[in-house]
Amino acid sequence: MPRRSRTTKKLAQRIDREYFKRLFPIPRWRRILSLAFVLAGALWLGWNGLRAYNAGPLSRSHAMLVRNCAACHSASAVFGAKVSDQACLSCHDGPIHHVEQAFAPPCADCHVEHQGAFRLADTRDEACTRCHANLRGQKISNFDTEHPEFAALRTPDPGAIKFGHEIHLRKDLRGPNGPVQLRCADCHVASGAAMIPVNYEKHCASCHGLQFDRRFTAAAPHKKPQIVVDYVRDQFTKYIATHPAEIHEADAPDPRIVRPPLPPARNAAEWVDRRVADAEQLLWRKSCRECHDLKFTGPLPEVPPAKIRARWFTKANFRHGAHQMLACAECHARAATSRETSDVLLPGIETCRSCHRPGEAESRCSECHTYHDWSKEKPTEGHFRITSF
Repeated sequence: MPRRSRTTKKLAQRIDREYFKRLFPIPRWRRILSLAFVLAGALWLGWNGLRAYNAGPLSRSHAMLVRNCAACHSASAVFGAKVSDQACLSCHDGPIHHVEQAFAPPCADCHVEHQGAFRLADTRDEACTRCHANLRGQKISNFDTEHPEFAALRTPDPGAIKFGHEIHLRKDLRGPNGPVQLRCADCHVASGAAMIPVNYEKHCASCHGLQFDRRFTAAAPHKKPQIVVDYVRDQFTKYIATHPAEIHEADAPDPRIVRPPLPPARNAAEWVDRRVADAEQLLWRKSCRECHDLKFTGPLPEVPPAKIRARWFTKANFRHGAHQMLACAECHARAATSRETSDVLLPGIETCRSCHRPGEAESRCSECHTYHDWSKEKPTEGHFRITSF
């Protein structure tokens, strides 16, 4: 049997004596991950330590507390002290959002301080969408791309006044003193966050007067039918008392109410009754019906409630004053062609998005929506003293 040709010395020459200087995959990643975790921990400690001693400027409303950190930071934490809800509620009532809300997040989760914000109510979208991202099957994460159309545009205008914007915006419209050209601001005037309601006496009476007889320049009041009748009867009673000769005059035909001629009245009471009846026919069948859909179920007509909405966005806030640099037609484009009362002339969401989008006008949830129901706010008693600062 032949002897082995490989000796121990030759076998030892096959071993790489520098193997310990090379990095294999497992040891290499162990070192990389160890260094990464150590570095991440150091950064976390440094960042939180920096925040504890250099938090950033306070908002404008809390600027008086800049030297009194303990006024808000009253609860112990790993670094310094954190803000507790009790510290916020000692000055702010903060009523609940919904009676059926599932939970109430800490105040500081939504109202983040030390950002130099002008208003702490301007919260991040994430603070809202964590609860409101899915409303009635609709996904809502932001205003720019995921927000449903405004609810006010989904139903007709509930107003009962017969009115068409198109006819009132025509050129050379007949006015009390000659042709006029109405502008939106002639009837719609902004006052702070809302529009002043349109008023008959102020905005309508000069063109749509309730004159009831040629003997009087004054018009009938824009009141309930019974008040109108009482006023008209009183005016005729006073008139015939100073003009008794007219009792014996025959009544000429009245083409306005298609009444034939009548013989002279027998006395003042009958003369007044005739004049009141003529005035009622003129008012109920002509003047009042220009705007109201009267219902005749008794001796006097029923006037349906106007139901003119004072506020359209019931779940959101809108301020006309902040948009006064825009022409009315930029947002209410359909007004010039609207003939029906049922037309809702509010701008759609795409009109708002043309300005309210990232990088341009503010488009966060807090721009239009508020969290707390401030109608249920309760007063709080202040406990700070100027000398404590």
